[in-house]
Amino acid sequence: MRQLVLQVLTEQKTAISLPELEQIFEKADKATLYRTLKTFQENKLIHSIEDGSGSVKYALCQEFCECQPDDLHVHFLCTNCNQTFCLNDIPVPTINLPNNFSLESVNMVVKGICSNCKR
Repeated sequence: MRQLVLQVLTEQKTAISLPELEQIFEKADKATLYRTLKTFQENKLIHSIEDGSGSVKYALCQEFCECQPDDLHVHFLCTNCNQTFCLNDIPVPTINLPNNFSLESVNMVVKGICSNCKR
């Protein structure tokens, strides 16, 4: 199952949610799919995206990614097709926190119309 899920994630051009994976693997157990995604995330093969759509989405990490704040990039949610894109070339801006605050994670989502929907 892990190899099949990894193959699907590799073929995706956009982030994918657990319900979308369930549709692809109709006969697979939901818990198995969830555990697979969790294992991939723990091993830094994928990252999760909370884009405000109501479902957490997942996308492959780039090579050498450690999912640290320096590795993070902006995500784009198309308000027309509801697809979420990783904008790997646009890093999340540096955030200067007050003293005694420590950064653990950042989630930056930009919303608009994707190039496919603009056609």
